[in-house]
Amino acid sequence: MARSLKIVAVLFISLAAISVALYMFLPVNRVKISSELIMLGDLNNDKKWNNADAEMLKDVLNKPFAYDSLTQIKLDLNKNGYIDDEDILFLKMIYKSSNPYRAELDANFQGIFYPRPRELFSYLPKFEYVQPPVFLLYHSIIDETPFTFLHSLITDQNISLYKKQLLGEIYSEAIRFSISYSIRKKKLSDIEKSYVTGKIAQCNRLFQEKKYYQLLLDLISLVEDAETLTTANQTDFIKKILFFRDHLKHLLVSQQFKEFRKGQITYSDIYTKIEEHLKSDLGISLELKSLPSPRDFTDLQNYLDRAEWQVFKSKTTQDSFKQLVLYAQHDRRYLRAVSNTSPKLQDVQLQNHNLPMILLFRKALSITDNNKKAALGLLDEAVRIPLGWVKSIPKNLLPSSIALENFLLPGNMEDGSDKTRHWNVFGGVAIYKSPEESLILALKREIMDMKNSNYSPEAMQEFIRDTIANINGIYYVVSIDPNLLLDKSAKK
Repeated sequence: MARSLKIVAVLFISLAAISVALYMFLPVNRVKISSELIMLGDLNNDKKWNNADAEMLKDVLNKPFAYDSLTQIKLDLNKNGYIDDEDILFLKMIYKSSNPYRAELDANFQGIFYPRPRELFSYLPKFEYVQPPVFLLYHSIIDETPFTFLHSLITDQNISLYKKQLLGEIYSEAIRFSISYSIRKKKLSDIEKSYVTGKIAQCNRLFQEKKYYQLLLDLISLVEDAETLTTANQTDFIKKILFFRDHLKHLLVSQQFKEFRKGQITYSDIYTKIEEHLKSDLGISLELKSLPSPRDFTDLQNYLDRAEWQVFKSKTTQDSFKQLVLYAQHDRRYLRAVSNTSPKLQDVQLQNHNLPMILLFRKALSITDNNKKAALGLLDEAVRIPLGWVKSIPKNLLPSSIALENFLLPGNMEDGSDKTRHWNVFGGVAIYKSPEESLILALKREIMDMKNSNYSPEAMQEFIRDTIANINGIYYVVSIDPNLLLDKSAKK
């Protein structure tokens, strides 16, 4: 027994000594690898540069926005954030030789400055947002684009860097929309034709007026509409609900509302106007003053729906949050949209809020494999993130001129995360129940706030603005189809 113990002890000491020696003298990986190495130009991921990539390049350039961000990044060989003519020159040379050293020698012989072989590789962090480059190449779609400004857009080089960035992004979005529009224009309904014709005319006008930022936002909005929205298979209610929303927007800046502010008419007169629009636009007959409590505690289905909503929220993974927050922090299109804020009380019609929410929801859908209930749960939880973050910062270190809690969310100083939750919550109710039930429930909820605020003009304004946010959520959550133009030949 004693001998056995001695043998075990010797073995243990020997193993310990070997372990110490290995630790002291052999290299040890002390850093967890969180990046992946990619070959720029290797479009088909076969770890080679060859004719197969050259053939795939033709398709990518023809349908650049049908491919994922990683594929687009692989086109940016000069790493300037743009897909431009120099990138294409570099790509053709590496595909011809299939060897980075040979490509560099050929380029130098022709007097062309070419990337060093190691520059054709890049590390991409696995948990950081991949920003696709801006597309600046000529595209054949220009010959049939409805935008009159595309031919001469990227010509003037003697401009400020900021203006150049705006014009580059405008060009890229205009190309992206034109491609989608060419696919869909023959199948548009009459109401869609009327809408898109008006928006295209507005974009052409904004360019002539040099209102480039607003033009960029309008183009992004048009792209989202073209790629995800259709009236086909939609109910009459969904088709008409935005007419009711627009009537509410007009009411906020109407002479009648000014009279209400001055006390010349009562809240009942504003209610009557809203009821008229509900009837004429949606065929809904309601007396707003008589609406009951928003929650029916005797209806078991309400509890079941709420439980299912909570399940989707609780199932949201940490990686999903990371992806959404990184998108909100870095995506170029989202940041352009969310930066369009205005000082307090100047965005009366809630003009600055909807586009960022559309982009957020579309990203949430891509993260959750297009499961709308899961996407709504992800957004609902994400709304809370900026609030906790800002509250942790001492107030004396915070500026007072912008929407502090909205660094990751849309809105202005007076809106906060409030309108975002309205958009998401009642968009969700439209999925769990129906769009009609969601709108009526939303009206009941906002009416309750009105009563608590004694029907003041300020409360009435927020009642209407909240209802606008609710309608936007209902319409887009129900209507958005991210796979509407999905090309099966492209890798999304």
